Amino acid sequence: MHPYRTHTCGQLRPADTGAEARISGWVHRKRDHGNLLFMDVRDHYGITQCVIDVSGALFAEVEAARPESVVTVTGKVVERSEDTVNPNLPTGKVEITIEAFHVESPADVLPMQVAGEEEFSEEMRLTYRFLDLRREHVHANIVLRGQVIASIRRRMIEHGFMEFQTPILTAGSPEGARDYLVPSRNHPGQFYALPQAPQQFKQLLMVSGFDRYFQIAPCFRDEDARADRSPGEFYQLDFEMAFATQDDVFATIEPVFHGLFEEFAGKRSVTPPPFKRIPYAESMQKYGTDKPDLRNPIEMRDVTDIFRGSGFKIFAGMIEKDDKVRVYAIPAKGGGSRAVCDRMNSWAQGEGQPGLGYIFFREGEGAGPIARNVGPERTEQLRGDLEFGDGDAVFFVCGVPGDFAAFAADARERVCDELELRETDTFKFCWIVDYPMYERDPETGGIEFSHNPFSMPQGGLEALETEDPLDVLAYQYDIVCNGVELSSGAIRNHRVDIMYKAFAIAGYSNQDVEEKFGGMLRAFRFGAPPHGGSAPGIDRMVMLLADEPNIREVIAFPMNQQAQDLLMGAPAPVPAERLKELSMRLDLPRAKGKDKSTE
Repeated sequence: MHPYRTHTCGQLRPADTGAEARISGWVHRKRDHGNLLFMDVRDHYGITQCVIDVSGALFAEVEAARPESVVTVTGKVVERSEDTVNPNLPTGKVEITIEAFHVESPADVLPMQVAGEEEFSEEMRLTYRFLDLRREHVHANIVLRGQVIASIRRRMIEHGFMEFQTPILTAGSPEGARDYLVPSRNHPGQFYALPQAPQQFKQLLMVSGFDRYFQIAPCFRDEDARADRSPGEFYQLDFEMAFATQDDVFATIEPVFHGLFEEFAGKRSVTPPPFKRIPYAESMQKYGTDKPDLRNPIEMRDVTDIFRGSGFKIFAGMIEKDDKVRVYAIPAKGGGSRAVCDRMNSWAQGEGQPGLGYIFFREGEGAGPIARNVGPERTEQLRGDLEFGDGDAVFFVCGVPGDFAAFAADARERVCDELELRETDTFKFCWIVDYPMYERDPETGGIEFSHNPFSMPQGGLEALETEDPLDVLAYQYDIVCNGVELSSGAIRNHRVDIMYKAFAIAGYSNQDVEEKFGGMLRAFRFGAPPHGGSAPGIDRMVMLLADEPNIREVIAFPMNQQAQDLLMGAPAPVPAERLKELSMRLDLPRAKGKDKSTE
């Protein structure tokens, strides 16, 4: 017999009754029923109940084993009595009578319980992550992550992609976040950068004659944490295609997404290809964001003309003063009650706004202060445009769209949840397309890239030379699912002349471009195919499939919100001799309030 197990803890069934079995695992839970002691033993595959009589020679040893000790149990498989069957366990119809018992590794008193559903602080969970990962829910999330990655690899290979690895120690790149830097011992004063993404390398692979590349790529960005972004590092499905248009990229990757999500969605539905395409400007106007949750059916409407010159002087005055001011309506089907409108108004005030104007409809007419000031004719026009009736309401935001977009997007989501309009048990995908190539820096007034500097402008060199830069669109796109941006992508700029011009508009000289992107420029001068791709986030996909609100729940060893690894103790000080070896000296920030005279 194998020294540790003949079966896993999730394997035994009634057909094994009478057989001699050996299992190994962790002591999950014990229950003392007086004459009988029950011990649940758990491994990666499941739980098996073991039982010993109080008269057994091993009873004291089994009783003394602490939870989470690693044990090996040998005994006969017997069927449970009908009243003790556990239908929630695959092994719930059988148990092992303990005939031999060995503690492979005793456990100390636990700082946090593994069995049960007790909640623990983030600090506790991350400090003892090895215990946290034993808990059923967290363990299942990490198993799901592995299965998702295996499925992605299979699907990408089936679509003709080859997997390559790109360098981890490389040069810095302007990807929109701070680089993590690695000092070079052999080149004092110089640093490598950990890649924010394999952007330049995957483009160079296309230039090198490979046709379809992918990898499950680690990426490193020195940025703050949030619910859908882990600080420090993350993984993405990085892929690139040669001789590909935007339509080619969409048509290739949509079946991968659809198949992947269907595989792990359970009873949830998944958007079938082709996915909806929404221009960026339309998305911002209808949803207030370029990451719309299409489970929310509410679409905002521009109703500026109804308020222009109206008796509602607050909006009318703003419109007259600035032609950039717009009034957006947030329809609230079924929200036509004073209680709903008052709650929305109070919510807006809690968000730092003066309030949230509204009209609600009852007895065939509009009600509320705005309806009285606008007048019945304009109110009726609004009701007709929105196809509203009694019991409906509409909320309004007014100002320059770029200033109120975030609040409007939040208000749209709030109305949806208030009225319980959001679809459930579904994954709704869409593409956001036609991003502006450039935007104006609000502080300096200068022109800068709005998305990805390596993108091909729509209209090519001619557009850059003849159009207002703020009117130039790019072949850039995001894929969004249920309000979560999974990926940004683009058809790349593969022409040296277009690259020089594109960067010049953003304030970079030719010398700047050559210094920052010399390797890519050299490659492009020797023949570069048109190419494009994307890089969906693995962590975010698993987070959606696992229905988790926080990305740390699907990462085996995440950092905390301060980018600290509490388990391994990183970041950590470096010994002085190591710094000397690297030709480095620390210049730490002065502690607040410290008196220089005491140094």
